[in-house]
Amino acid sequence: MFFWGDTTYFLLIPALILSVYAQGKVSSTFNKFLKVESKKGYTGAQVARRILDENGLYNVPIQLIHGQLSDHYDPRKRILRLSDSVYSSSSVASLGVAAHEVGHAIQHATGYIPLKLRNSIVPLASFGSQVAWFLFFIGLLFSAPSLMDLGILFFSAAVLFQVITLPVELNASKRAIALLQSNGLIASDEVKPTKKVLQAAALTYVAATATAVLQLLRLFILRGSRDD
Repeated sequence: MFFWGDTTYFLLIPALILSVYAQGKVSSTFNKFLKVESKKGYTGAQVARRILDENGLYNVPIQLIHGQLSDHYDPRKRILRLSDSVYSSSSVASLGVAAHEVGHAIQHATGYIPLKLRNSIVPLASFGSQVAWFLFFIGLLFSAPSLMDLGILFFSAAVLFQVITLPVELNASKRAIALLQSNGLIASDEVKPTKKVLQAAALTYVAATATAVLQLLRLFILRGSRDD
């Protein structure tokens, strides 16, 4: 949110530049390797099913959903959802994304601590991100420090969610590469391009975390200026 005459907004410029770069990078990298067929010939859905079963997750169904890069694992319903461009594709990019989402399913099944922590703060982070700016703005407008502090507190929950998300995503990508290799689902020369796809995706989470942290810093600076 922009406040009139607020020069702290410039703090966000590096993160915004990184965000734009990250979005472009993940899109271009995914589309590039979406055209590279895997030598093994497995589709994203087949790879996901194979890895899930190898890890005893027979009860986790795989659903087809619309949209590009809308793939995700739903921990509440224990369902793995793969997009059109991943589900039936045998490209290197699709296999990487499918295995990454399976990585989240395995994290959930094995009680991976960072994932459990992230899931536990989802309600607070969601609520916090909705009310934080409103509370802070009202506090700033009417010179009410307590409301500004409350806004910062709620926004901190959203920032914590982003910070925890980063290691969760990096771990899922690390698991994906290991699972694809150990199960013989990709050739040795396909490991590098698969990593590139997952690294590009990870960059978006780095950008989101950087943006959230800098936003929080900005709020602290604005709050401090009211004490002068």
